[in-house]
Amino acid sequence: MLLLARVGLARAVAVFSVTVALSAPPARCVLQRRSPLSSLSANCWSHLHPVNMLNSCNVKKFCHSKALTSPYPGSHVERSQVPADKVGWLVEWKDYNPVEYTARSVLAGPVWADPQINDKSFSPKFNERDGGVERKSLNGLYVVENGRPRNPAGRTGLTGRGLLGRWGPNHAADPVVTRWKRDESGNKIAHPVTGKNILQFVAIKRRDCGEWAIPGGMVDPGEKISVTLKREFGEEALNSLQKSPEEKAELEKQLQQLFSREHFVVYRGYVDDPRNTDNAWIETEAVNYHDETGETMDNLPLEAGDDAGVVKWVDISEELKLYASHSYFIMLVTEKLGAHWSENPGPECHE
Repeated sequence: MLLLARVGLARAVAVFSVTVALSAPPARCVLQRRSPLSSLSANCWSHLHPVNMLNSCNVKKFCHSKALTSPYPGSHVERSQVPADKVGWLVEWKDYNPVEYTARSVLAGPVWADPQINDKSFSPKFNERDGGVERKSLNGLYVVENGRPRNPAGRTGLTGRGLLGRWGPNHAADPVVTRWKRDESGNKIAHPVTGKNILQFVAIKRRDCGEWAIPGGMVDPGEKISVTLKREFGEEALNSLQKSPEEKAELEKQLQQLFSREHFVVYRGYVDDPRNTDNAWIETEAVNYHDETGETMDNLPLEAGDDAGVVKWVDISEELKLYASHSYFIMLVTEKLGAHWSENPGPECHE
């Protein structure tokens, strides 16, 4: 029997409806992991709670694919295979037998992790603010079955928490810091085919998997998203943790100048992340901070730190292959700023 955390049956129907799009995606939806975002099949599952600021007609869907990959990050654990037509929870699958896995680093009980679900002292308030821990999902209510929260995007072939600390949503923040690509004279550089100006963003190469990504991280209990965004950018892209007190103070002033300027929320919601499981998943708020003149970032020398192995400015285009759903967030930024993304024209908007 399905147990919903403090929600009535009427509201449960709304939760179940979220997964309708997941019920029967075609097999190619899982296999096309390297397809350009602009050509993803409309049959792939829709991202659950976009920020509708962009009136985007280009792409509003991506596949639940990276959350199905094996082996699980940092391990030799293979997920149970989930056919494309069995991802959605509304599809009955009596023989579903996912692998149970929670990393030793999580089971060791660090401050950022929950206890095991059967711990007698652990009584999480799912779908609620639980003390300093935010257990609400950005995508609305989620189902709790047999005491465990259920991934709203569907089956992943793995139960437990994997590398994630929290049961249910694990909230992250991703600062997308951008500037225009310029020549030696300071003029903006346009793409030779589209004629649109080329945008650059600060990218890091992750130490754990070697993939390029937005420099972001997890939200600490009780922490405001704005604080997380600035902290994570400083730690990963500017190596703030290794600075002297005097250097940190100066760096803080410069970061405040960048992060206090006008910005916009690119995306809020579920992330197709390889660390996701049936019972724990990543949700993020991606925010764009654009340095129109480039002067602010000229005074912030990039230096990799914390989880980053390398950091640099990267030209943006649809050819980017980034970690998790980060390419999608970057594409939304180019759409907002009218920058170059693809040489192939997208579909026309019909509002």
